[in-house]
Amino acid sequence: MNNTILSIKDIKKKYFTKSGEITAIDNISLDINEGEFIAIVGPSGCGKSTLLSILSGLIDKSSGEIIYPNQKKKKLGYMLQQDCLFPWLNILDNCLIGLKIEKNLTKEKKERVIKLLELYGLKDFIYKYPKSLSGGMRQRVALIRTLATEPDILLLDEAFSALDYQSRLAVSDDVYKIIKKEKKTAIMITHDIAEAISMANRIVVLSGRPCKVKKIFDVNLTNASTPIENRKCKEFPIYYDQIWKEIDYRG
Repeated sequence: MNNTILSIKDIKKKYFTKSGEITAIDNISLDINEGEFIAIVGPSGCGKSTLLSILSGLIDKSSGEIIYPNQKKKKLGYMLQQDCLFPWLNILDNCLIGLKIEKNLTKEKKERVIKLLELYGLKDFIYKYPKSLSGGMRQRVALIRTLATEPDILLLDEAFSALDYQSRLAVSDDVYKIIKKEKKTAIMITHDIAEAISMANRIVVLSGRPCKVKKIFDVNLTNASTPIENRKCKEFPIYYDQIWKEIDYRG
């Protein structure tokens, strides 16, 4: 995986308040390769979600560059902590909402979304409403809704944190399989070190605010498989210990 799909160069974010200037992000640089799964970890409030918001265009950077090497901007899909499904729309219509907003809904695209729902265990719920789904199923719907617009890069912002522990494990497994099967590039923010090790090719550790890249770990697990199975790999506790020591939880 050496085909760079996105380069972050010297990104800085400053906020201006009545009490003065606050630097949230300080000169972060990172290359993301096509098909890669990147996890970003760091202490609470260090600026992880701010970085994702800058990449998605939700907020402006203060300085630096976001570069697409082939000079063609990639489409980004953003998956949040909450599934944000509309309760008055059935599952299929929830998944089609992005295409409708883009005014890009065709018969072929609708059929593709239905196929995704069927493929990933939601065949019997296509015309039901969100209230009839479990939290884990709702997150799968949220991912399919994100995939419906065919993004090149998925941004996952604590996408499993609202779930109970068992559901979180199961959904992270589901989402990982879907992302790999659909051959998507993913950047995930998480507070959960175990989740990061079990899912990512590389783990970026950010320092406390103002955040900088403190260290990057290449994750190489023997007999790597799914996130649940990866937690059993012999290297897993070694990575956990190394990453834990790098994170400054005092902020």
